[in-house]
Amino acid sequence: MPRPALPPTLFARQHEITADYLREVDRHLADIVAGRATEMFEIRDFAGILCIHATHLSNTIKLATGHSPCYFFEERILDAARQLLRDPSRSVADVAANLTYDPSNFTKFFKRFQGCTPKQYREQVWAAERAAPAPESVPAAAEVRKPVAAAYFPA
Repeated sequence: MPRPALPPTLFARQHEITADYLREVDRHLADIVAGRATEMFEIRDFAGILCIHATHLSNTIKLATGHSPCYFFEERILDAARQLLRDPSRSVADVAANLTYDPSNFTKFFKRFQGCTPKQYREQVWAAERAAPAPESVPAAAEVRKPVAAAYFPA
């Protein structure tokens, strides 16, 4: 039996909650990277900020996007890690600590999602940069990323 259509107000609220969550994820990770926060939030922390229950947040995001909240959070952590690893003055351990991981767990996390270790990723990036054309060239499309919310809710 087909599912009944959601009322427009409920549908709009789902997308509002999802967009608010994604904005808070981006804000929190910016605070982590800048050193303004020292502990990684959990879903219940984001739910508290949004004044809703954690289960409601998880269910709403899953309904609106087809992905769990953790998917977006891990994606943004990985984006931040990739960016930090591009800085040759930072060690992998420093990047891990900056993102509130211990180096061993960070390496496992990174490899699980990226398919290579942070060190291997860094070496690949450096090799690609050495082989790339002059710096005044336009960045590759993969390097120009929209915020996560923009990917799901175009203006």
